[in-house]
Amino acid sequence: MPDLLAIEGLRAGYGEAVVLSDMSLRLADGEVLALLGRNGTGKTTLINSIVGITRRFSGTLALADADITTMRPDQRARAGIGWVPQERNIFRSLTVEENMTAVAQPGPWTLARVYQMFPRLQERRHHFGNQLSGGEQQMLAIGRALTLNPKVLLLDEPTEGLAPIIVEELLVALGTITRSGGICAIIVEQNAQKILGLADRVVILERGAIVHDAASSALKADPAVLERYLGVAGAAAH
Repeated sequence: MPDLLAIEGLRAGYGEAVVLSDMSLRLADGEVLALLGRNGTGKTTLINSIVGITRRFSGTLALADADITTMRPDQRARAGIGWVPQERNIFRSLTVEENMTAVAQPGPWTLARVYQMFPRLQERRHHFGNQLSGGEQQMLAIGRALTLNPKVLLLDEPTEGLAPIIVEELLVALGTITRSGGICAIIVEQNAQKILGLADRVVILERGAIVHDAASSALKADPAVLERYLGVAGAAAH
C-alpha cells in the first residue's frame, strides 16, 4: 500500500525567502504525526506547502501515489487535502450545516457521521458561524474538513485558546477520526505533552529542517530531546 502522503526534497517559502530546505516526509494510512518546534521553525510553512499556498522552489508532493506538486490549493482540497488552519476560517455568515455542505464531497464522512462525532454541532446546526464559541468553531472547522473526505488531515494549533475540557474532547475525537482508516493526520501543537498521547510519531523542526523523527513512545521515554529542542522540561512526567 502506498504512503498516503509523500514529500520529497521540498524547498519552499514566501517570495524569495526559503523557509523549508530539502524536506522529505512520508505518512502511512492511519498515522498521526505531531509536528513540533519552537516558533518560526517552519511548522506552519510545511502545512501551508502541503495545502499549496507557499512558493515551491523544488521537490515533489504525492497524495496516495498521485502527484499533486503542481496542483492549485482548491485542486489539492478536492484530491484529499483537508486543512484546519490556526484561524479556523469558518464561514461566519453561514450556518453550521451550510458550512459543511458547502464543501462536502462523497465518501464515508457524511454530515450525519460528523454530527455523531460532534453532537454539539448537531445541536447548533442552525446557528451561524459567528454565534459559536471558540471550541464549537474548532469542531466546525474539523467537521468541515472531514466532509471533504480527505486522505490527509492537517491541523495547525487545533487546541490553542480552548478550555482544557474542550481540548480533551477534541483530542479524543481526533484519535477516533484517524483510527477509522483511509486517513492520516499532521498536527502542529505548541504543547508537546498534550499531543504525545495521540501521536504515533513526532517530527521536530529547527530552521526549516527535520532534526528529530521518532516514535512518540521514544520521545516520552527520553524527555531530554524535548528539553534540547523545545525547552520543555519533564515532559515524561505528564
